[in-house]
Amino acid sequence: MRNLYRDIRTRFIESGMPEGEAKAVTLLLMEKACGMTAIEALTNDPKGEKHRQELMQHAQRIAEGEPVQYVLGEADFCGMTMKVTPGVLIPRKETEELVAWVLEEGRKKREEGIRILDIGTGSGCIAVALAKKLEGAEVEAWDVSDVALQVAKENAERNGVEIKVKKVDVLLWDNGQRTTDNYFDVIVSNPPYICEEEAQEMERNVLEHEPRIALFVPNHDPLLFYRRIGELGLQKLRGGGALFFEINRRFGREVVQLLQDMNYQEVDLRQDMFGNNRMVKAIKPL
Repeated sequence: MRNLYRDIRTRFIESGMPEGEAKAVTLLLMEKACGMTAIEALTNDPKGEKHRQELMQHAQRIAEGEPVQYVLGEADFCGMTMKVTPGVLIPRKETEELVAWVLEEGRKKREEGIRILDIGTGSGCIAVALAKKLEGAEVEAWDVSDVALQVAKENAERNGVEIKVKKVDVLLWDNGQRTTDNYFDVIVSNPPYICEEEAQEMERNVLEHEPRIALFVPNHDPLLFYRRIGELGLQKLRGGGALFFEINRRFGREVVQLLQDMNYQEVDLRQDMFGNNRMVKAIKPL
C-alpha cells in the first residue's frame, strides 16, 4: 500500500539526508503543504493524485538540495511565520537568540517608547519580531536589496505590524545624513560575516540557493560591516543607546576589541545555544 510519508522520507534518505532529518523534513513538508498533523501524515495520504504529485515534486526539489523553506515559501521565526524567497536569507535559530537579547534591552525602555533600526533586514524577521513583541516600538529596517525590502514589507503585513523600510547601502551611508530627529535607542544587525575562504566548508544547499550578498565578506576585511555600523552607531544612537550584532564565531574577540577601540562601553560577548561566540552588545557613551 502506498504511503506518502514513507515515500517522501525514503526519497530524502536516498539523497543522502540523515534519517532523523529526513523524518523531520517530511513531517514539516506535509504539515505546511497539506495542513496535516504528524499523526495524520503518518497514517493518511492527501486526497487526490494531483496533490500527491505536487508533494512529490516538492520533495524532489528538496532532495536535490533546495532548502525546504524556499520550497514552502516560508519559515518559522520567533513564533511567527515569515515569507522567504531565494532573495533573502532563511532565518536561523541563533538569530532568535539575538532578538531575545534585544527584547531584554527594549523592555527596559518600554514606558518611554523605543526607536529601533535593523540594518541588513533581509526577510525583515528581526524587525518584524521586535515590532510584534515590543508594544509601541518604532522600527525602521534598511537593506540594499529591493527584493529583501519587499519581502520585509510583506512579512510586516502578514504579522500585523508596521515597520518603516528604506533602501540604504550601509557601506555608502554618509555621515552628513545625520539629523537630530533621527536618533535610535537600539541598532541591531545580522550583517554578512562569512569570509569567502569559508565557503568550502559550507553546506551545498546554502551556497547554491541563499544570496551571496547577504553571506560573505572579503577575506582581508572580515570586520567590514561591524566597523561601518559601529561608526554609524556613534552618529545615530542616542547616548546610552545599545548596539547589537550577530557575529562570525571566529571573530568574537576581534569585534569586542573593535567596539572598545571606538569607545563603546559595556561591550558584552554572548554565546549561542551551541556554545559558539555569536552575539555582541555595546553601549554608546552618554
